[in-house]
Amino acid sequence: MNKLRLERFRKIIGLCLLVSLVFIGCFKPLRTFISSPKQLVVFEGQQSEIASLPVFQASSTDRHVFTVSSNEQKQGLMVNPHQNGEADMVFQLAGFPVKKVNVKVLKDFKVIPGGQSIGVKLNTKGVLVVGHHLIQTEKGKVSPGETAGVQIGDMITEINGKTIERMSDVAPFIHNSGETGEPLNLVLLRDGKHIRTKLTPQKDSGESSYRIGLYIRDSAAGIGTMTFVHPDSMKYGALGHVISDNDTKKPIQVEDGQIMRSTVTSIERGSHGNPGEKLARFSPDREVIGNITINSPFGIFGKLNTNIPNGVMDKAMPIALSHQVKEGPAKILTVIDKDKVEAFDIEVVSTVPQKFPATKGMVIKVTDKRLLAKTGGIVQGMSGSPIVQNEKVIGAVTHVFVNDPTSGYGVHIEWMLHEAGINIYEQERKAS
Repeated sequence: MNKLRLERFRKIIGLCLLVSLVFIGCFKPLRTFISSPKQLVVFEGQQSEIASLPVFQASSTDRHVFTVSSNEQKQGLMVNPHQNGEADMVFQLAGFPVKKVNVKVLKDFKVIPGGQSIGVKLNTKGVLVVGHHLIQTEKGKVSPGETAGVQIGDMITEINGKTIERMSDVAPFIHNSGETGEPLNLVLLRDGKHIRTKLTPQKDSGESSYRIGLYIRDSAAGIGTMTFVHPDSMKYGALGHVISDNDTKKPIQVEDGQIMRSTVTSIERGSHGNPGEKLARFSPDREVIGNITINSPFGIFGKLNTNIPNGVMDKAMPIALSHQVKEGPAKILTVIDKDKVEAFDIEVVSTVPQKFPATKGMVIKVTDKRLLAKTGGIVQGMSGSPIVQNEKVIGAVTHVFVNDPTSGYGVHIEWMLHEAGINIYEQERKAS
């Protein structure tokens, strides 16, 4: 009898738990509250909404840092940041604390959105090997470089203990080695590691000069779009993705570089399976407006020599951290005719509140009828176009979907700023 009662009791408890789980799963406000973050990062003066329930009360452990107010329309709470610092928001039910959220208030931070078409010139760190070629010698066709184990994508950084910066640095070593018969002592940079090898130049039977059987180059050029400028430091970010060599398909190791103004001359419209492209040329004066010090998966970065207004949104505006980006309408700034920056409508289809830097944080879709008619959507050369939502810079266009040129990826502005060496968390860390 006792066993039957115990079994019945267990079934009732199990049923109650099942009903509770179903209730929680179906009741969106409660589900949202339970899944709300343990930490919230906001900027001074920028309100932030957080999910809650009417039966809960919330308070700040330091009202100088932030206060909490109710949002009756959305049955949520508003966090009102006042000054740089850190405190906790405590949720209470019937006077008992049930949940705690750490709130970090960062110092007010703003950037100027870009959108300008820019020309890019990169100088490699050493000379880049982009191919092998055969030399006709008395013993047959050979490639001394390939024989020495030099691979396509390698960077030649030293020859005989001397630093190599330009292609013109290589020729004297080849000539001297050929005349003396002494092999060249090469230092190669491959996948972040330095490799040493010996290479003996050979004389081409049809010529009087010695050859190493390698195609090399020391620079690359292209176009892209400016993303942001930090007005206090004049640091900038552009492109939103790494620049790779056309032949090796590997990221270019940058020694230095320059950016210039460029003018869009025409556009090859994108279609299904065929991404379009902006065709542009460097400005006639070739005026250098900034340098390039970093070429990374998040774009190119450096410092500007001068201000470059875009004529649309020239004032500094706040940024949105990855968790603050919302699905819904937004705009991109870009150039489709000459050097005129314009704003076009897009939709943020999905966004990921990332805790660590990642290159693909958003999926976006072009909805602007004029831009769709002109370009078909996202085209090459549009990478780096800033994305603005609710008067905040939230990120940049990075890639187009090959099978759907109306859509593509975006990177969160938070990670581009980090890559540029602009630490938006620095003031918060000093205060904590």
